[in-house]
Amino acid sequence: MGSKLSGPAGQGGKTIEQNADINVTPFVDIMLVLLIIFMVAAPLATVSIKLDLPPAVPSATTEKPKEPVYITIQESGSIYIAEKETSVATLPADVCAAQAVATDCREERVFVRAQAEVKYNQFMEVMNKLQENGFYKVGLLNEDIE
Repeated sequence: MGSKLSGPAGQGGKTIEQNADINVTPFVDIMLVLLIIFMVAAPLATVSIKLDLPPAVPSATTEKPKEPVYITIQESGSIYIAEKETSVATLPADVCAAQAVATDCREERVFVRAQAEVKYNQFMEVMNKLQENGFYKVGLLNEDIE
């Protein structure tokens, strides 16, 4: 708070009264300093990274991508590759037969999907069998539960 030395003219001008107005000068000074600091610091915070992207042209190959193999695990424990039923013991051979590729069938991607009610051990049994036989490109699919 501040004070005034001069009062109303009828009292001789020597009375001291309190002034209840806020002194905003220090506040304005601090805000101006902060504004300058942020104006100087903001351009330094932006970082540019140079990217060398390939040109946006479609590939010249007309080769159709191969359809991946889908392994479905049902609640009853039965396993299907596409629409053919299989078992855990014959799973790797059936996956290779379903892919019908001339190269190593373990290099192709395999997708595994399971119904929501499938137990964890049934699912892991299929995953472990695939991994034991060298199928490392395995994708997992999920379905929305309604």
